[in-house]
Amino acid sequence: MWAFVGLGLSLGLSAGISPGPLLALVIAASVRNGLSGGLWVALAPFITDLPIIALAVLISGSLPPEALVWVGTVGGLVVIWMGIEALRSARRAVLPEGTGSSSDSRRELWRGAVVNALNPHPYLFWATVGGPALVSGWRSSPMHALAFLVPFYLLLVGSKMVVAWVVSRQAGGLSLTWYRRVLAGCGALMLLMGGLLIWQMWRGG
Repeated sequence: MWAFVGLGLSLGLSAGISPGPLLALVIAASVRNGLSGGLWVALAPFITDLPIIALAVLISGSLPPEALVWVGTVGGLVVIWMGIEALRSARRAVLPEGTGSSSDSRRELWRGAVVNALNPHPYLFWATVGGPALVSGWRSSPMHALAFLVPFYLLLVGSKMVVAWVVSRQAGGLSLTWYRRVLAGCGALMLLMGGLLIWQMWRGG
């Protein structure tokens, strides 16, 4: 059982802090709407991953490679669009008062959900690593499966929440010029991540 706990912790931390579209969006949301914005984005895997896990476990290996290529391409284009939006808004951005409205913060959750649902990395992870580990644990005992799943999501979501907290703390002391520069940097990072997703999919496809 402890082997599954260790596997979940290590994989969750690795996935949580690895550079990617969702982490870039956590940073951007934390700058735009404070800690609450970043926290809502960090929660996105709780919305998107259940169907991804079910899909990976039930039909892993049965989908044609072209399907994943096109999912990744659409996901990359969505991330690029969000990056362009961030770059455009950065030019006229003003320093936020407080942490932003609750509706603005909750809107970040759905941005994160869209990005994560169209990101091929969760599908690849659950089809090749997470799904087999989960099935292996379940065959031994449902508790073994939970021993993998719970620590994985604690570290996956928790590490992104820590990033949101650090960024929101630093953003509070930014001047207007640096606030705009950070937003522009997040937009550029999302452009890079979106392009990288598309490149990875077509290089592999």
